[in-house]
Amino acid sequence: MAGGSTDPRPARSRAALLEAATTLLRSGGPSAVTIDAVTRTANVARATLYRHFSSANDLLAAAFVSLLQPAPMPPAEGELRDKLMAVVVGWADSIAEVPTTLAAMTWLASGPDLGPWAEVRESGAVDGDGTAVATLRERIMALYTLPFDAIFDSPQAREELVEVDRIGAIALLIGPLILGRLSTLADFDFRGCAEAAVDGFLATHARTADGGVSAARTGSAGA
Repeated sequence: MAGGSTDPRPARSRAALLEAATTLLRSGGPSAVTIDAVTRTANVARATLYRHFSSANDLLAAAFVSLLQPAPMPPAEGELRDKLMAVVVGWADSIAEVPTTLAAMTWLASGPDLGPWAEVRESGAVDGDGTAVATLRERIMALYTLPFDAIFDSPQAREELVEVDRIGAIALLIGPLILGRLSTLADFDFRGCAEAAVDGFLATHARTADGGVSAARTGSAGA
């Protein structure tokens, strides 16, 4: 008999619980992820669930994070408009195809009133610099601001743009895409909407030669 083997049952039960939670999250939203519903769906005892997750909220946090899509990062080279377009179009594709992404962005847009999940802590989660991420909302915020931080923190952006309110910028750039997705219009032009959002943002945030804000962005597509 081979020695040193590990019992695979804990890993299987955790995977079953997480799969059940993500299934419930997709179909019924956060309120559907309850202890009873998860254990019934996974056919796992409550005591087993508590060996892996301290509460339904901890399980919800793990399920939500497992469904989040990677952030579309900007290209290393190119003009500022091209970098913003790459990120905004990337989010447009994700919003159009992945309901969880839309839900997460909607939660962020709703402000601090996120119900009982506002302060859910994801145990063991760390940000890119090794700093612990305290709450689920902070985890989502860190993910979705990452590509914009990469752009706005660059010397290129500091030279071409006035000071940018990051949350306001994300609302201006991503908000129209969320509204388009919520409209359920089959022929909604996500790319056209992304281009209009980026060009509108640049028109109102471009730095002029004297350090002011440009009245209009020149050189944009279609100008």
